[in-house]
Amino acid sequence: MTKSELIQRLAELNPHLYQRDVEKIVTTIFDEISEALARGDRVELRGFGAFSVKRRDARVGRNPRTGDSVQVTEKAIPFFKTGKQLRERLNTDE
Repeated sequence: MTKSELIQRLAELNPHLYQRDVEKIVTTIFDEISEALARGDRVELRGFGAFSVKRRDARVGRNPRTGDSVQVTEKAIPFFKTGKQLRERLNTDE
């Protein structure tokens, strides 16, 4: 599901809201999650999962085309861990 599909679906499920308002809400939520992660905070949505930032240490990598060694700097990587309720919902036998 893409962001626009999510907005469309939420607008259909909430006919009392304008689609532009639903779009603002979804964009604001995603922006807040992004900003919190950029600050190094953890974002937990109970029953759904938790977003956090993991550090990947600096290392020596290899250029696959030339085989030369390349210094790769430390990176911050977004990480998502599913919540218990979401895992259970995905693994039900229906």
